[in-house]
Order: sequence, then structure tokens, then C-alpha cells
Amino acid sequence: MKIDFIEEPELEFGTGRHIDIRYGLANYGPLDFANPLSPRQINTGVVGTPETVERLLEWLEKCRNGIPAKESSQPNLFPHFPGFRLDNNLNTTLVLDSQLQRTILDREFDKLKPLSGTDLAVERSVELFRSEIQILTERTKPHVVLCAVPMQLIKQNRLIKHDPAIAEQHSDGAEENRFTLDFHHLLKAKAMDLGVPIQIVLPMTYDPSKRLSQKRSTIMLKTMQDEATRAWNLHVALYYKAGGTPWRLVRDPRALTTCYVGVSFYESLDKTRLLTSLAQVFNERGDGVVVRGGAAQLAKDDRQPHLAEQGAHDLLASALDAYEREHRTTPARLVLHKSSLFDENECSGFAKVLKARRIYSADFLTLHQSDAKLFRTSFYPSLRGTLLTLDDESLALYTRGSVDFFSTYPGLYAPQALGVRLQATEQTALFLAEEILALTKMNWNNTQFDGFEPIDLRGSRQVGRILKYVPEGKRIQPRYSYYM
Repeated sequence: MKIDFIEEPELEFGTGRHIDIRYGLANYGPLDFANPLSPRQINTGVVGTPETVERLLEWLEKCRNGIPAKESSQPNLFPHFPGFRLDNNLNTTLVLDSQLQRTILDREFDKLKPLSGTDLAVERSVELFRSEIQILTERTKPHVVLCAVPMQLIKQNRLIKHDPAIAEQHSDGAEENRFTLDFHHLLKAKAMDLGVPIQIVLPMTYDPSKRLSQKRSTIMLKTMQDEATRAWNLHVALYYKAGGTPWRLVRDPRALTTCYVGVSFYESLDKTRLLTSLAQVFNERGDGVVVRGGAAQLAKDDRQPHLAEQGAHDLLASALDAYEREHRTTPARLVLHKSSLFDENECSGFAKVLKARRIYSADFLTLHQSDAKLFRTSFYPSLRGTLLTLDDESLALYTRGSVDFFSTYPGLYAPQALGVRLQATEQTALFLAEEILALTKMNWNNTQFDGFEPIDLRGSRQVGRILKYVPEGKRIQPRYSYYM
């Protein structure tokens, strides 16, 4: 066994670089700071009850002028939010006009109380919001729509797990509500054809006094982020959904142009088809393109989902077609992160596409939760960036852990390492691990930079949870902003 340490990767912003997202944006502005086409005024639609719309708008106006930092002995972990204004480095503002707002009367949700916890309640709640979003998109053309859901809807449909204001402590991607329709995912799917990204906002985002009782399940015991962090997360997500590029990976101009593809699997909603695959395509700017693949099967020998050779071929070909349409070029290198092992048929199908497209270099890696654990002599968990080489093919990378810049470990539970299986690679293990660590910082929903998975694989899981609600054959939005 061998242990290495990877320094925290820098990100590139408008006029400089920094390892921290919030400090980078505050000091140097978004990456497309000087681009005249970057969003300067974001027409922000708001849909909710009269109370939730009013309270959310009050909080957004408060955020416009800035949110002070939380008092803490770790100031780098809790920086202030400078305000979403045109006169600072963020150089962007939200347009909050009454014409961009639609309200749903509380009595419409009260009617659903007898149906609480049922699929029918979820479907009708989604339709209430979708119909109002449709009216907004037809009349005013907002860049993004905020859905300010009321507390009674949260209690009926357990929406707390999807709110970015709640610190994520469980990063394995497991579904928490497996047996009923999911309001968050269904609304994203149903509103997709309206052509505007939506952001679901829970009351605890702008009012921490709105809390649910946490009696039955420890999975609900998640901590509320401080107010400045909540402001950072929401406004960065809105900037990206409005078409902006907040930051990107630092790229060596001498390096090959690289396309990152994440492949994961999800069960169809009716559970009659076993698994369906999808790909999420990213470049160093984080531009995501969604591709829905074909059917997959569980292998008898390892009980993991796999694609047939033709299915693997078609999936990667479609992913590269989408990449070329978006970027008008073919990548020189492909990195494929997959949630299950690559079998012989998949490798053969992928290899045929690479040969046909004349892609110079490729790396195939399987990512999973590792059982390996490292312990420090201090009271703190292993440092983020710690890399344990188990053998020639197996790595354990701590993408979460103690962070020197934060002077602490910003989590509640002992972090797990990300397992990395090098199945068909050309680059060194250290280079590939550095790349994975950098890709964990490309999550537009979280400005605290210690994500567990690289964005291509995390994005593919997130996309899959929504695509299961989109019927096969129906057009899907190709941009990642519709799924996050």
C-alpha cells in the first residue's frame, strides 16, 4: 500500500484563481465576467402560495444587499455573501417584478390533505405548480422559475431531502423515498417541456424557524446551513441556470481537450424494465449535456448492471454526438466514470466508438464507496485529498475529509473514501485521482467545495432520478441545468 496527498485543486474565475468557490467569486467574479452575453439581469419567476412568495421575495431582497458571515472560529468555512448586485464582482442582479410572480391559494393544498402520502397527492401538487409555471413562461419568458413550496406540501411529501439549504451528509446517492412518486423529481420532469429551468425552494431556506419534527429516521437529521451559505448556494445555482458559467477547472493549454462522461443506471418507474443507462457529459467548463441510453441488464456473475456491446456503442456515440453539437469539436481524450465494473462487451462497444471517432486517448474508471479506512493520530478524519493505493488497479481517494483551508472537517459523520478501480487507463493513478478531486468541485448546487463524487457521475445519478419520470420517446432537455 502507498499513501499520497493531493493538494486542493484551484478553480478559474473571472480575473483570477482560488481553491475556494466563494472566495473566488467574491474576489474575481464569475468566469464569464467580461462576456457581454453573460447574465447581468436574471428575470426570476416565483410561484408559490401568497405567504411563501412574499417571504421568499423579502429574503431575496435582503440577499441583494449582502449577508454577514456567521460568527465562527473557522471564518474560511463561513464567508459572508457580498450581495447579488451589479456594483460588485458578482456583477449580476435578480429582476423580481410582480409580473414574474404567480400564487396558488393555500386552500388548493388544503384539499390534498386527505390524500397525504399518496401518489395522487404528489401528482396534483405537481400539476398546481406546473400550470402556474406554464402561464409565466407564456407571458413573461423568465430565465428561471423559483418554486416556493409551502410547509403543508413538505409534510405531505417529505421534500426536505432535496433542499440545498440542508447540509448533505449522505452522499452515496441512495433514494430515501423508494416506493412513492417524488414531488421534486416529478415536477422537474413535468416542467421540462416548458423550456425554463426551475429551482425548488423550501421555507427553511429563507426562514430557519420552519423546521420539521425529526422523530422517526436518523436520515432526516441534517443540519441547516448558515444564512450566507444558503444565499451563496441559491444564487450561484440561479446564475448557472440562467446561462452563466461561474467557474471552471484550471486547464493546462498543453493538455489534451478532454470530455468527461459519467454513466450510471436507474430502475424504470414501473419497475417492469430492469435498468436503463444514461450519460452525463462535461468538459472543463462544466457544460453538461444529458443523454438517455438504452436498456441494461444485471449480470449473473457480479450482479452489477451492464450494457450489451451495441448498447455501449450507441450510448457513447450519442454522448459524443451531443458533445460535438455543443462544442463543435471532437475531444482528443475521453474519461469515462461508471458506477459499475466494465465488462468485456462494454469495453468492446466503447472501443469501437473511440476508434471510429479517432479519439487519441481514453481512461475507463469504476467509482464506488470504498471499504478502506485511514485513521490519523489526531482527533480529525483523514485529509481531503489523501490517496491510498491498494494495488495496481484499486485506489481509495478521500474526496471528503479535513480541509486545511477550513481548519476543520466540515461534516458530521466520519467520511468514507471514494473507491476507484482503474480498469483500462493510460494516465497514471495519481493524475486520474487529481482529476477526480477537481471534478468534485464542479457542483453548481454547492459552493462548499468538498463533494463526494465527480460531477459527471453525480450528475448522471441526479439526471436518472428525473428521467425515470419522463416517458421513453419524449424529448428531454439536453442541458444539465434542467435536472439540478
